[in-house]
Amino acid sequence: MIDRRRLILAAPAAVVVMAATRPAFAARPQVFAPDGLAIRGYDAVAYHRSGGPLRGEARHAVMWRGAEWRFASAAHRAAFETDPVGFAPRFGGYCAWAVSRNYTASTAPEAWTLHEGALFLNHSLSVRARWSRDIPGNVARGEGNWPQVLNQ
Repeated sequence: MIDRRRLILAAPAAVVVMAATRPAFAARPQVFAPDGLAIRGYDAVAYHRSGGPLRGEARHAVMWRGAEWRFASAAHRAAFETDPVGFAPRFGGYCAWAVSRNYTASTAPEAWTLHEGALFLNHSLSVRARWSRDIPGNVARGEGNWPQVLNQ
């Protein structure tokens, strides 16, 4: 026969043991890179120098922060290698709106904004419209959440 008092007292200890032995959730990668490609293979420098997204080429690629970054030209690759932090999208290329709301989401290369010299990407054009209503406030909220949001 089961002693119910002993079972009730033992249950909390069992939960603690199970929680302690369960593997911790791995943090998301610092750079959003589906299939290993940052910005889905688009050229980060092109946003700054060519006025918008251009597809990068594998022959002009560089590895940085665990992702492959592709560029439309050798000159763009060289510029990125000189200042990757200056050219890479903020918040690791995750959706800037999502990070400002304390979660992460994928991005679309065509949903972009340059603000005070920094590149921000959004999940979609409709999300970018919401983001654009208060860019300074959204940037401030995002900075407050970054990079801790990767651990959620």
